[in-house]
Amino acid sequence: MEVDHYENFPVASILLPKALRAPVGVIYHVARTADDIADEGDWSPAERHARLADFRAGLDAVAAGRAAPVHAHLFGKLAGVVAQYQLPLTPFYDLVSAFDQDIDTTRYAEWPALLDYCSRSANPVGHLMLHLFDAATPANLADSDAICTALQLINFWQDVAIDWNKGRVYLPQTDLARFGVTEAQIEARRVDDAWRALMAHEVAEARALLVRGAPLALRLPGRFGLELCSVVQGGLRILERIEKADYDVFRRRPVLGGFDWCVIAVRTLAMRVSRRMGSRPPLEGGV
Repeated sequence: MEVDHYENFPVASILLPKALRAPVGVIYHVARTADDIADEGDWSPAERHARLADFRAGLDAVAAGRAAPVHAHLFGKLAGVVAQYQLPLTPFYDLVSAFDQDIDTTRYAEWPALLDYCSRSANPVGHLMLHLFDAATPANLADSDAICTALQLINFWQDVAIDWNKGRVYLPQTDLARFGVTEAQIEARRVDDAWRALMAHEVAEARALLVRGAPLALRLPGRFGLELCSVVQGGLRILERIEKADYDVFRRRPVLGGFDWCVIAVRTLAMRVSRRMGSRPPLEGGV
């Protein structure tokens, strides 16, 4: 399971109701297109900002009920999905805002700044899914935010080396200073006690968020709830793999193989049936 911006998006999953696979695919395509504008190709920063401004104009057109000036076919499909499922457009604008930020922002001083970024780069995906399933209650949205932010953080911890090669460091600068880790150490890929302590702290933060949001997977009915259980268990398994690698994400980037997927499947079913997460405390009300 690649826990990336959208790889946590259950696109075309066999657990999704067949009727929702097409609208989920459209939402994914819109998000992926905007993300690629910010992160792929050889455009200059100014060109990327200009193309994302055009993309916002496409969202404006959807909101106004007129043809989009760019990506007309894609925004036409989005307009149909938005109308059919009464989806809010705010999550799409939030995603574009995060992608715009990615062009220029390569460091995060403190946790609040990083969490603010995650609230726009990851959380909108969960909001859109809940709206598709007509389950966007305040409690569900709050738990979804915890899950999506956790998955985004897990991706950051998993991809420290990849992000460094792109000139980005998502580890909060205050945490680097607290644990005595420098960017020169990241560049040298040096794994010592200071690095392990830093990564143990970051893994614990992501795990706590994921567990906090996990009750959502038990509240949602049917296959979507089962899908979300598997997403939670997949994220937890990645964290376990980081720990088993002794936090050396440089030489042993954690990826999930066949055995991991078997573990995830067993834990997913156990979580769904018992309403617990393994040996951890009950998720809701002592159930």
